[in-house]
Amino acid sequence: MAEVDLSRFEKRIVVRPMKARDFDPVIALAKKCFPGMKPWTRDQLQSHIDHFPEGQLAVEYEGKVIGSASSLVVDFEDYEDDHTFNEITANGTIRNHNPEGQNLYGMEVMVDPDFRGMKIGRRLYDERKELCERLNLESILIAGRIPGYKEHAERLTVRQYVDEVQHRNIYDPVLTFQLANGFRVKRINKGYLPGDAESLGNAILLEWVNIEYQPATRRHMKTSEPVRICVIQYEMRSLRDFDQFARQVEYFTDVAANYRADFAVFPELITTQLLSFMEARDPATAIRSLTEHTDDYIRLFRDLSLKYDINIIGGSHVTVEEGRVFNVAYMFRRDGTIEKQYKVHATPNEKRWWGVEGGDKIKVFDSDCGKVAIAIGYDIEFPEMARLQVQSGARILFVPFNTENRQSYLRVRRCAETRAIENQVYTVIAGTVGNLPDVANLDVQYAQSGIFSPIDFPFPWEGVVAESSPNIETVIVGDIDMQLIRRTRRSGTVTQMEDRRKDLYQTAAVDPAVVHTPKRKVAKRKTAKEVPPPEVTTLSKPD
Repeated sequence: MAEVDLSRFEKRIVVRPMKARDFDPVIALAKKCFPGMKPWTRDQLQSHIDHFPEGQLAVEYEGKVIGSASSLVVDFEDYEDDHTFNEITANGTIRNHNPEGQNLYGMEVMVDPDFRGMKIGRRLYDERKELCERLNLESILIAGRIPGYKEHAERLTVRQYVDEVQHRNIYDPVLTFQLANGFRVKRINKGYLPGDAESLGNAILLEWVNIEYQPATRRHMKTSEPVRICVIQYEMRSLRDFDQFARQVEYFTDVAANYRADFAVFPELITTQLLSFMEARDPATAIRSLTEHTDDYIRLFRDLSLKYDINIIGGSHVTVEEGRVFNVAYMFRRDGTIEKQYKVHATPNEKRWWGVEGGDKIKVFDSDCGKVAIAIGYDIEFPEMARLQVQSGARILFVPFNTENRQSYLRVRRCAETRAIENQVYTVIAGTVGNLPDVANLDVQYAQSGIFSPIDFPFPWEGVVAESSPNIETVIVGDIDMQLIRRTRRSGTVTQMEDRRKDLYQTAAVDPAVVHTPKRKVAKRKTAKEVPPPEVTTLSKPD
């Protein structure tokens, strides 16, 4: 008898890295596995491979793609437990993949229904576990669907359903499988994936702990993550032309850079002093004329952020877009990229004098010092907005403001201090002083700028990192520690963010798309030289 050719009988299953040639089969597989839900796009899949190729897997059987898995690395402390799919995946692009993170986050596992029973899902989960161990990550986190819940929703709450599945009284095709693979339930995420009709939008956050995880020496020994902030308390004065404005702004940027600050923070409505040399008109018409300088303003601050290697919160600038007037704050990163936050709550005076409208997006920005957000003046007086920004990962809230009297100023300050306490974050307020006699609705200014922290033993006395003298042009410089925020949230004297009664109340946007985190690849911050800042420095006028 001739030797048996075993290759005639072989049928190979291969778990391998996903390639571009797999995109169309994977998209088709998504439509088959999750009918009625939006599948991946080719651009999203390409972005997955570009940012984290090791985390993208395909299962091939006899030349056909029958399964896939997608994941990214995050530092889960940067996100809230009740995150949404779009928040944790950067709208499906994983541009927020963090090579320095400590957790592998599983976005999706798919198995062709025609090939179930072949342990394809288990193979993919085993590959993920091996990747987690190989990268020395703390754990794998997933927000699993519960497709069986819809059939039981009329008689069981989500929690009751999960309990029944855990006690094996109900079989759920996803949750039961995940529990069998060593994952443990952490919490319920309501509204995680609104398009998931079978789960009624719910997901279950689960974790598999890597028991072989060894904290890296660099991470283990790290005790602080300092960020230096320079706040400019800016005097509003009459100007001859835009060049004079540019010289003043550059002067203060240079001062901030000399102190090795990571952020220079300018006040709200800083460009309205340009109206002092423009033709006098009624307030509504005059404010619209500022749009003529929008490009000049953006180019100026962009160039300064690059020249002086500093992130700049460029105050705010009134802008007309499609005939509508908005008060817009800009963040200029030191890598040349730019973000903007529209003022969400226009004040009664802004509406009356200038016709300013509120924006409809609440944003959180990546920076080389962590996630930050901007609340323009009046916005900080609305606790829901700050809470949404913090829930999306912000650890510093910048508050450029413009107030005309002490009462108005104290509303901003007291609310900023309160937001720091209740959200366990840093808040930074930067205001204007001086006067503009020829500019309606901006004739006088009052400010006392400051940097505020939560109030607990590791933080400064009374929660004041630094504050300026009132009503004079000056700067303040203060160092804050991002690691203190993380530690006190877990083990502080009080832990407000941990102790929220989410079973009784929650803060959520009416439309999840309202809260948006534009994703960019932000280079890690350079290590700054230790230059001790003064508590307060009073400066002479540059012009």
